[in-house]
Amino acid sequence: MNFEAINESLPLYFGGTLTTLKLLVVSLVAGLAVALPLGVMRASPKAWLSRPAWCFTYVIRGTPMLVQLFLIYYGLAQFEWMRESIFWLWFKSAWFCAMLAFAVNTCAYTTEIIAGAIKATHAGELEAARSMGMSRRTVLWRILLPSALRRALPAYSNEAIMMLHGTSLASVVTLVDLTGAAREMNSRFYLPFEAFVTAGVFYLALTFILVGAFRAAENRWLIHLKPRQ
Repeated sequence: MNFEAINESLPLYFGGTLTTLKLLVVSLVAGLAVALPLGVMRASPKAWLSRPAWCFTYVIRGTPMLVQLFLIYYGLAQFEWMRESIFWLWFKSAWFCAMLAFAVNTCAYTTEIIAGAIKATHAGELEAARSMGMSRRTVLWRILLPSALRRALPAYSNEAIMMLHGTSLASVVTLVDLTGAAREMNSRFYLPFEAFVTAGVFYLALTFILVGAFRAAENRWLIHLKPRQ
């Protein structure tokens, strides 16, 4: 192991870590914000509500995220109407295209997670809320969604970790994230083992932090579901 080269490249990795975290946080927040209403639609017994959400999640989950990223970053640029539109200010940015691709991808998976948690909600919780005179909207926002989101935490933690690893694709559209930093180090020193092992250590550390954060959240909000001693 060439520790001198690794030490010299650490600033590059720290910058890549910051880019990776920005992409992860923005994508998860944007994806979750859209997934909430889509999850409600997906869980609806009404076909005209659930079918569009199902089609969206089916298409996105059925295609690789790399293909989606290429379509957004390279594919849209070939259309003249896009290059002449006001949206080109955003779509010519690699950072925006990567964030959009990641947000759309995690949105589809999170939609299914939320829909599954909604469907698994015990009927007694809803009946108790209705017996107190709550309207459907109040039951949705005060009882159904909070209860479903708490139960969805374990599955959503896996999705967040998968998205962390998925952000490594950002390097293929010129962004210097953690994987991009490893490629840059390899191009400087021709040390692929040291370059990518170092990136792996950074990803492992970030994963450890994410797992700890979600475990703390589960201990706080899912304590009532644990069996009593």
